[in-house]
Order: sequence, then structure tokens, then C-alpha cells
Amino acid sequence: MSNSLWTPPALAVQDGSSFPARHVWCVGRNYAEHAREMGADPAAAEPIFFAKPAAALIQAEQVAYPAATAELHHEVELVVALGQGGRNLDVHAALDCVAFYAVGVDLTRRDVQARAKAAGHPWEMSKAFDQSAPLGLLVPAERWSPSPDALISLQVGDEQRQSAHLRDMIWSVGELLTLLSARVTLQPGDLVFTGTPAGVGALQPGDRVRAEVEGLPRLEFKIARD
Repeated sequence: MSNSLWTPPALAVQDGSSFPARHVWCVGRNYAEHAREMGADPAAAEPIFFAKPAAALIQAEQVAYPAATAELHHEVELVVALGQGGRNLDVHAALDCVAFYAVGVDLTRRDVQARAKAAGHPWEMSKAFDQSAPLGLLVPAERWSPSPDALISLQVGDEQRQSAHLRDMIWSVGELLTLLSARVTLQPGDLVFTGTPAGVGALQPGDRVRAEVEGLPRLEFKIARD
């Protein structure tokens, strides 16, 4: 057992600097087709927010297949990292908080989630596990901003699994941050995974994953047996 104090992960930025992560917020069902494939109504009034610990973030060529699941799913997402925070932000103020953008993958223990939902239990353990948030290099917001026409996609080996455009998001980045800031105080160091398009599916040890948002550094990793 280690007695050392935990320190926030220092995430790699494209220019060689680093970004100290504080907390990870995630958004569920922010693409209509993904909501439908999960059996949900895409016309829901508000997004679903949930969290992962900052310790779930990983920038590495290999990601361990987690324990306690036989159904690990991939979910490619546009990720924003905040350099400023606040409460009850309007869209303009919320976008001013964004310091970096990156490609991320929300890894999910889908079987764990399904059992928890069926029992009416919280499904935190399906999302907030070790290495459950692979992340690409961060790009400063002054160098890149999300275009509605930008393609977001994920490939496993030679198979294309997910593909959509950022315009397919139900709530934009600014809208998501505004809604989230009405519920919690956003802080510098927070990251927000903004939702995934349709086509989520299972991963196996040995699979090679390539996740992309057009204009951002590609995220590539291999699923390894822990």
C-alpha cells in the first residue's frame, strides 16, 4: 500500500506543455442516433451528466482491459478542458472558459451498466474505473475550435465503427457548459466529454483503436489484458 499523496494527472499538450486535470464531467445521449441505439428518447429536455475521476484519464499507447466485465464498449467524444470556471454561465462566458480541445474515448463496462439500470442502482462503476478515459493531445482553443462540419469517428482495426459530424450534437459545447454550470461550479482543470455518436461497440484485448475529430491530433491505443 502506498502512502504517497495523489497528484492530479499532468496532461500532454500539443506544444509540449502540460495541463493539470482536476475532474472529468461526461455527457450522455448528446447525439440523437446514439440515444436511439441505447433505447432512449433523443428529444429529452436536458442532457444527462455523470462524472469520472481525474485518475481515469490516460494518455498512453496501451489501455488495460478492465476487471469485472465481459463487455467493454468504446465511445469516441470531443473533449474540452477548462482554463477558467464559474457558476450559471451564459454561452459566451462558458466558451471563454475553454482552454483546450482533444479527442477522447469514454470506455464503458456495458454489462455492468445494464445490470445496474435493471436493478435501479447507480451505474457509476460502469464508467468510473481505471484507465476509462483515454485522451489525445490537447490543442489550445486559439488554434482550433469545433466546426459543425468536422467529422468525429472511431475505428477498431480496419473496421469503421462510429462516424458523425459535430453538427449532429443535440447540445453544443457552449450549451453543455452552460447547463452544467447551473448544476455545479466549474473549475480550472475540469474536462468535459461532450457525448458520443451512434455505433458504440465491444472491444477485446488486442484490439487497436483509432479515434479522431477532424483537425485534432488522432488518439490511438491498443487494448491490453491487464
